[in-house]
Order: sequence, then C-alpha cells, then structure tokens
Amino acid sequence: MPLPTRAHSLLIRLVLILLAQTLELLCVPTRCWIKKAPMAYLANEALPKTMPAIVCHGPEDYRLEEWKVPQPAAGEVVIRVQSVGICASDLKCYQGAPLFWGDDTRAGYCQPPVIPGHEFVGEVVALGEGAGEQYGLQLGDIAVSEQIVPCWNCRFCKRGQYWMCQDKHDVYGFRQATIGAMAEYMRFPVGALNYKVPDALPAHHAAFIEPLGCSIHAVERGEIELHDVVVIAGCGPLGLGMVAAARLKNPRLLIAIDLNDERLEIAELCGADMSMNPKKIDVIDEVLKLTEGYGCDVYIEATGYPAAVLQGLQMIRKLGTFVEFSVMREPVTADWTIIGDTKELNIHGSHLSPYTYPLAIDMLSKGLLPMDRIMTHQLPLADFHAGMDLVAAGRESVKVTLTP
Repeated sequence: MPLPTRAHSLLIRLVLILLAQTLELLCVPTRCWIKKAPMAYLANEALPKTMPAIVCHGPEDYRLEEWKVPQPAAGEVVIRVQSVGICASDLKCYQGAPLFWGDDTRAGYCQPPVIPGHEFVGEVVALGEGAGEQYGLQLGDIAVSEQIVPCWNCRFCKRGQYWMCQDKHDVYGFRQATIGAMAEYMRFPVGALNYKVPDALPAHHAAFIEPLGCSIHAVERGEIELHDVVVIAGCGPLGLGMVAAARLKNPRLLIAIDLNDERLEIAELCGADMSMNPKKIDVIDEVLKLTEGYGCDVYIEATGYPAAVLQGLQMIRKLGTFVEFSVMREPVTADWTIIGDTKELNIHGSHLSPYTYPLAIDMLSKGLLPMDRIMTHQLPLADFHAGMDLVAAGRESVKVTLTP
C-alpha cells in the first residue's frame, strides 16, 4: 500500500539531509581533521607549511630557499629557532674541507641538500606524543638539543660513549636525519638529547651552549691537575670557552695564545693568568722560561692551523698531555718521534660535548664568561654569506649568530 503523499515527502527530505551530511564528511576530510579532531601533535596553533632556510648544496653553494616546515612525530620536538651560531666547522664545510666532502681515504660526512646549523636555541612550539613527558618540556619553553643524535644501539652507545656513535653519528646541520637550525623551525628527532634553558638567558647567549660544551669536554680531556701549567692555543669562541672551563680546574698557571690582541684581552677576562701573541714574542721560549725549561704540562690546540700543532710539540714537557681539538682544513705533518721516543706524550683527541650541556648552561647562567665581548655579531638569516665572511676573516668578529 503506497505511503501517503505527506509522509512520503518527509521521508525523502530526511534521507536527503542525511546524505548531504555524509557527503560533507567524505568530501572535506582535511577541514574536518583540523576543526573537529585533535592534531597529531600538541601545539597552540598548526605549524605553517614552508619557511625560509639556508640550504647547503655543496662547497660554497649555500642558498636562501623555501623549505618544508618539519612536523613532530611521537617523541619529537619542534622549536621556533631564536638564534643559531656559525661554527668554525660550518666554515670548514663551506670551504670544502675533506672531512665533510671526502678524499682518497674517506667518504664525505655532509649529506646535501641539508640545512646547516648545530649551535642553536629556540622556543618549543610543537610536541609529538610523549615528548613533553620524556624531556620535561612544555609549549613555550626555551630548549636546546645536543648536536649529535646517536643510534643508541652500537657498541659505543651501549657503553655510554654516545658521542662516538658508530652506526649513525648524525650531527645537526650535516645529515639528512638531523636537519639543522639555519631556518625558522627545526625538529629534534627521536633519540635526541634535549634540555630546557632558563628564560633569563638571552637567546644569542644560549646559542653558545653547544660550543661551550665542546670546550668543557676538551678541557676534561686534558686531565688538568692543580700544579699544572696549561696552554690553550687559539682564542676563538671555542678557545675562550676552554679558558673559562680550565679556570674552574684552577691550574697553577693558565696561558692563552693567539695572534689577535683583542681576543687575548677577552681570554684574560675568561680567566687566563697571562696571554701571549706569537707575532710579538717567541711563545715557545717564553713558556720554557716560565717552567724552568721543562715546558707546559697540558697543551690544548684550538686554532685549526698546522703551525699550532708543531708549536705545541715543541712547547710541551716530556710525559705531557696534548689535546687536539681542531677540524683541520689540510693535513698536518709533524715529527712523530717527538711524540714517542723523545717525549712519550699523551695525545688525546676531543670530539663534541658529552655530558657537558648542564654545566655549560650553568656557567652561562652564572655569568662566568664575558658574553657581551664574545657574541659580537647578530645578523638576520638572509645575511648568512656576510656572516661567513666575518667568521673567515676573524678580524672583527669573535662569535657570529643568525636570527631567523
């Protein structure tokens, strides 16, 4: 028996309404996801799609480009970068050093295209599931991440020697898995070592946490004792951090060496007992005179130039400790007989900054370094090449940072 006309009309209208609502849900899933469902990450607002970034394509081929904004997966953090430093290793990579681009004995470490930058600080703007609880971070916190993201599975990582990770060894700014900070946003991937930074620390000072951490580790490798005479060669940002860290060890005499008198003045503010300029005096002879002809107990090389290696081998005493920190642009030739048969030296390398970030943050928070003298230039991100020129020249600048 057919339905009455009125009831039939009402049924048709109801079916059409339900059909329209179903089609709306099916046809605009993106809008529904943003408006009606929780985001996959915790944030005050959705992240933008693209951002300006400096992109490394090869030696001396760095370009300002648009890059996709990273999205955090579970256990990951995204920051809005506040400040990023230009490191000497960034310069060496830019100039084509074999470590980064390879030679007859090794493959290049850098994996272009990649955004450089491993000295950074930023505001937490997005947290993947579980990341806040894991790292003790909240939206709006200021945070840093150690420059290396280890595999946590190789022999070294399992021993706690994660900074020498064998399988991944991904450092921010050089590898595809760890895109760097010369951009508006950056991601801390799963496995990263992240730390909260005090709000009171200025951003361009906090960008110095990474280099200061490296400096602390180099000093620890020197195994300095109270009666030691310690020489730190090179008073760039890292060398100045070494002077400040070595001062905490309270050696008998702490000597800074550099070719730039202004940097030597800053070294004394960092805690050096005396400073020497090789252009003005014979620094080897001077150190020998100060030590009754024996030589310094600990020599830390932080210049990046081969001549400083030879200088140290002549200056250091028998059974002394020589710490090699620098990334060299070219090979270094030295008489290894001095190391072995003549002086029986302890040769210690120094790599990255294991377990030092908390101390670096504490030193900066307590004002133990003259940061206003060290952080000399803050440039906009677009002035990257001008910043590189300043670092390469080394005459006007000490530490150069970029602000995205």
